[in-house]
Amino acid sequence: MAGRERGPVLRALRGVAYAALPAEVVVCALLLGGVRMPGSVLAGAELVMVALLGAEAVVWLRLRRRGLSRREALAELVPERVLRLIGHELRLMAGLGRWVARRPHGTAGAEGVFPHARDQAALMYGFAFVCLVETVGMTWLLADVPVVHEVVLVLDVYTVLFVLGLHAASVTRPHVLAGGCLRVRRAAHVDVPVPLDRIASVRRENRFTHERKDGELNLAVGSRTSVTLELDGPVEVVGLLGSVRPVTTVRLHADDPGALYAAVRDAVTRARTAPSPGRDPLPRA
Repeated sequence: MAGRERGPVLRALRGVAYAALPAEVVVCALLLGGVRMPGSVLAGAELVMVALLGAEAVVWLRLRRRGLSRREALAELVPERVLRLIGHELRLMAGLGRWVARRPHGTAGAEGVFPHARDQAALMYGFAFVCLVETVGMTWLLADVPVVHEVVLVLDVYTVLFVLGLHAASVTRPHVLAGGCLRVRRAAHVDVPVPLDRIASVRRENRFTHERKDGELNLAVGSRTSVTLELDGPVEVVGLLGSVRPVTTVRLHADDPGALYAAVRDAVTRARTAPSPGRDPLPRA
């Protein structure tokens, strides 16, 4: 159904959006910098944005009436990669809120929760401090150039929030054992459920170097992984921009790798020895 709607109208809307949105960002940056602009230019820019949003709302409603979900309808109007990047940024900012409120994500009803951000904390705090020092320095250097100063200040502040958001996402998104799966995660861009019945072996293995290879997923923290999962069948890993690749080896780390190893080993053993549905656990007399 989505393919029928994808035609001249959607192509035109996307073309206008590609031109109008960057122009709107430039206008906002100039206004923040104190640049005076003719009223006709501002009115024209706002008129284009209102017309664009109105047209997209109409098309979105048409797509919804054709049976598409909200996300599917939105994906017809906005490129998938853009949606994924926006979603990633929103998850980072939400991670900051969860970090302050101490509310981890996806841990309700879990059999085991395994934090993994401790070994990267010093590095991330150091990086955020360097970005903060750069923000102060650039503010002083560009004090006499108001437009550039405002733009750079916004970018620098967002960079500090982005770095803290990366760490907050790691803190609030631990590895989780629940529902017959080990959910392995890193920050806000990796979230892979690994079914326990697909884990052929689990072992303790400290590694500090990781080469990218086909079929392997390395979730290093501080350049270290400490637990390795070998799978008897591939699981799909979806990248930040939507690319999908199968993996049969997963290496990960936890603040307490011994606890993670023991929990996964025991859960895999129970999964293998559990009676099949619909069958008696013991033979009838």
